[in-house]
Amino acid sequence: MISTFYRLIFINLTLARYGLDEIILSLHLFSPLRFLAWLNPFNWFRSRNQSRSVRIRLCIEALGPIFIKFGQLLATRRDLLNDELIDELEKLLDQVPAFPAEQARSIIEQQLSLPLEQAFRSFDEEVLASASIAQVHNAELHDGSEVVVKIVRPNIEKVIRKDIRILKILAGLANRYWSEAKRIKPLQIVTEFEKTLLNELDLVREAANASELRRHFLNSSDLYVPQVYWDYCKTNILVMERIEGIPVTDVEQLNQHQINLEVLARKGVEVFFTQVYNHNFFHADMHPGNIFVSREHPDDPKYIAVDFGIMGSLSTSDQRYLAENFVAFFNRDYKRVAELHVDSGWVDPNTRIDDFESAIRAVCEPLFQRPLAEISFGQLLLRLFETARDFNMEIQPQLLLLQKTLLHIEGLGRQLYPQLDLWDTAKPFLEKWLSNQMGTGALTQGLKDNLPFLAEHLPDLPQLVFKTLDKVANDKLEIEWKSRQLEEIKQEIYKSNQRTIRAVIGSALVISAAIIAGLDGIMPTMIGSGYLYTPAISIVLGIPGVYLLFTLLNNSK
Repeated sequence: MISTFYRLIFINLTLARYGLDEIILSLHLFSPLRFLAWLNPFNWFRSRNQSRSVRIRLCIEALGPIFIKFGQLLATRRDLLNDELIDELEKLLDQVPAFPAEQARSIIEQQLSLPLEQAFRSFDEEVLASASIAQVHNAELHDGSEVVVKIVRPNIEKVIRKDIRILKILAGLANRYWSEAKRIKPLQIVTEFEKTLLNELDLVREAANASELRRHFLNSSDLYVPQVYWDYCKTNILVMERIEGIPVTDVEQLNQHQINLEVLARKGVEVFFTQVYNHNFFHADMHPGNIFVSREHPDDPKYIAVDFGIMGSLSTSDQRYLAENFVAFFNRDYKRVAELHVDSGWVDPNTRIDDFESAIRAVCEPLFQRPLAEISFGQLLLRLFETARDFNMEIQPQLLLLQKTLLHIEGLGRQLYPQLDLWDTAKPFLEKWLSNQMGTGALTQGLKDNLPFLAEHLPDLPQLVFKTLDKVANDKLEIEWKSRQLEEIKQEIYKSNQRTIRAVIGSALVISAAIIAGLDGIMPTMIGSGYLYTPAISIVLGIPGVYLLFTLLNNSK
């Protein structure tokens, strides 16, 4: 708890250090407190040569991986932010300040239990790329293979866990006091984010992800995935084949090599939907820093992907509902879109379909007056979510990675080829997938896949049926269910009482400390032969009170 408190202080000091308190104080809510910016000592001596965009980027770098991840996400949204800020945020993709080469050497030797010279014929101490979680160096194996070595930043897990604790406290407060919490599900979103970040720290998991994706696209002309050298992969180290390619955002260099940008943009959409629907295993961190283009075959270009720490997958039901939603949307079948949202449980089951359909039509019809190539799916999603909010649509945490990746793909495709018609490419793919999933062929395949399971459990079926009927006949099911419900109610009442006691004591201490702090002079309280000053009493009462309230919020569920 104390470490979390110190982290909060550090975050606030860092914001003040880079003059970002002016951004917070510029909000309408804090407008009466704008004079505090003049009391910030960092503002008295700061150089005025750095723009606000540079200071935002430096502040994000100083705050650590979670903030850098957020900055990387913003770096893909030129439709939301100005170009100057985006140019600075793009540096967070692979130009985060590196940790010293001596530390990199020490981590490698410790993980491999070998001197660096025995592990590699050569190792370049100059950093090739550096991001929020790890940094990358060039190296060469003794058999002549050219590789890259990815190394996790030292002590990064401690920083991540501190920031996650803060996010969980804020999410807990949101759950209690924010009317939109039930729909937005902040705690579930933070939990999903925590799982994703902690998975990124395990480079053996990333190596396995890369191997799986490489197997899916082994003979593909659309995507190349580098080879993993498993003998050199540990929790903090990943060694992969070194690739040569053009950064996907370097349009000038792509044009110099006569890369067909229209084909390249279309292939990006096809690769995405192939991963999601054919393999159900997709690269969920496809920001520009992780994607390159091969110089070979410029008329039929191939993507090269790196960094496989974040991968996504969907349940079969989510796959089907999304595909049906996409197809219905571009057929302008708004009633079907509304029905699918209700059937999937994303919207309150008591929602009137005709009202929801009408609201969706009001958002979508004006967009369809323009060519499909000019419709931004990202903007459309945001407007649809705003509309669905009025019908208590709940955020689906399991879909966040997919939504983020789709926005990356659309932004990248439009950057390469502004005339890209995203749905001219995607719609036939989705219609074919739905046909395969819902036709007679899908039924036959489903029976074939489940035949071994049915054959194994069929002999036990009569016994299971008899036991179930026997339980029902003797009211055992109802009794067991009631017993469990009573026990859960007792536990909840006990926990609620404990929370109430802590809240009352903590609030009383804090309020008492505040009242005493407001008194002037010396309290007429004797301790030994001297007087106890009011600030001391305030601190003595306030610290335990704040601690009790923080503990209460942190443990609330």
